[in-house]
Amino acid sequence: MIKENYDPEARLEELNIELPAAPNPVANYINGVRTGNLIFLAGKGPRYANGIEITGKLGADISIEKGYEAARLTAINQIAVLKEMLGDLKKVKRIVKVLAFVNSTPDFIDQPKVINGFSDLMVAVFSDRGIHARAAIGVATLPRAQAVEVECIVEVIEES
Repeated sequence: MIKENYDPEARLEELNIELPAAPNPVANYINGVRTGNLIFLAGKGPRYANGIEITGKLGADISIEKGYEAARLTAINQIAVLKEMLGDLKKVKRIVKVLAFVNSTPDFIDQPKVINGFSDLMVAVFSDRGIHARAAIGVATLPRAQAVEVECIVEVIEES
């Protein structure tokens, strides 16, 4: 059901979130690829606007709460990419699928609790359109020791 008062950018303001510039890719890829009415967003991590990243390994040197914060920050970065690509976040029709990686020890089993930081913010910003399918996977390491990395697929309103 489409809500008439759907305004993700107003929700960001209400949540006191200022979008940073979309983070630049760190290797030979682009932030997102649009094909038809789908955008495939490349994996992003928890990087603050000043370039500092949340790093560490869940189950070893960072807490679930810090991991949650890292996933939330990653969501902000992905929203910044969407804003750059679309110009207007009202063009987001649905967050479809999230694939999330958590830098964690072999015995750490709370990856879903960590990635809720990403999912909770997507729902807070995009309302029902932010509810998505998801996988949260523990991995031995991530680039630059990031705590999390998340990629996602987003359905957008087709332009006529």
